Amino acid sequence: MTKVPDHIARMIRVDQAGEFGATRIYAGQLAVMGDRGPDSAEIAGMAEQEAGHRAQFDALMARREVRPTALQPFWDRAGFALGAVTALIGPEAAMACTAAVETEIDDHYSKQLDRLHETGEDPELAAMIEEFREDEREHRDAALAAGAERAPAYPLLSGIIRLGCRAAIRISERV
Repeated sequence: MTKVPDHIARMIRVDQAGEFGATRIYAGQLAVMGDRGPDSAEIAGMAEQEAGHRAQFDALMARREVRPTALQPFWDRAGFALGAVTALIGPEAAMACTAAVETEIDDHYSKQLDRLHETGEDPELAAMIEEFREDEREHRDAALAAGAERAPAYPLLSGIIRLGCRAAIRISERV
């Protein structure tokens, strides 16, 4: 097997970590909201899509022998906690979390796609990212339609979550 270039391995590692984190955020939200919350069915559907994304990245990592981030146990707990805390604040805050996370993921995936398209590298990875980016955009739009911007202190909440996402992306690429 040919060694995967470092920059491609970093893309795969961080994307898998992000999809893993998303599954944990939704798990935390659903643990608090149960199946009776106003947006529980929507969140469960998003969680299912994220689990599918994660499974595809897991398989790609295995085929290409890319190691996962060493911080996966931390992202497991942090993602669940973020989901649970935002759901405890209320349904709009849970949706604000989704909107903030998916806004950052859209930006992140778009930057990766720009690089892959400029270089013509790794069409398989580019196709995955393009497909998943569209799903993430749908999640963001659904969260906004469900009242994300009505969450208490929405600009502050969204800003903190987006900052945390950017930090998690940078750290997970390397660690």
